[in-house]
Amino acid sequence: MSLEFSAMNFRNHGFFRRSAPSATPPTTVQKPTTRTLSVLGGIAQISPCLYLCSGNAAANRHLVYSRSVTCIINATVEIPNSNWSDIDYFKVPVPDLPHVPLSLYFDTVADRIHQTGKKNGRTLVHCVAGVSRSATLCIAYLMKYHRLSLLDAHEWVKMRRPVVRPNMGFWRQLIDYEKKLFGKNTVKMVATPIGLVPDIYEKETRSLVPLWSFR
Repeated sequence: MSLEFSAMNFRNHGFFRRSAPSATPPTTVQKPTTRTLSVLGGIAQISPCLYLCSGNAAANRHLVYSRSVTCIINATVEIPNSNWSDIDYFKVPVPDLPHVPLSLYFDTVADRIHQTGKKNGRTLVHCVAGVSRSATLCIAYLMKYHRLSLLDAHEWVKMRRPVVRPNMGFWRQLIDYEKKLFGKNTVKMVATPIGLVPDIYEKETRSLVPLWSFR
């Protein structure tokens, strides 16, 4: 069996059972294996032209060049660009804090990824850990250019890189962005013992008790 998804297989994959089909999902992405999913310090392929990783992986020249990356989006204030001469760089200078308006960069970054792909280039998006800022930007790109719902885009990115977890402020911004793009939402914020969280996290928070309950 081929290790690549066709457009139909991507759309019909079990991770997309819960919401309506979208028009143009990423195609020909290698199916994750146990080995690739376990190497969380490596580079995860999100689509044929998009990769996601941590800052350490983005600084590894061998890893980056082995993916034929032509553009690096650095979503940090902490890490300087490597500035390799044959790679374009774009800086998104934001900290990983809930109040930061990362959504101001959603369209700019998505457009950059799309335009790079149209020129047969490949974009690598990273933050410090490859968990919150960079994952949020990748999810926004999938919503805008592959017409995935927020629910589907998150599930896809999480399947490719299981440690992804945007902070709660970024979740709110993604929910607003989905509403702007599609006029409806597939994820909502709900009240839990630890505060407002996306409903996809609700089940895992039911047994949690906030620390202040013991004071």
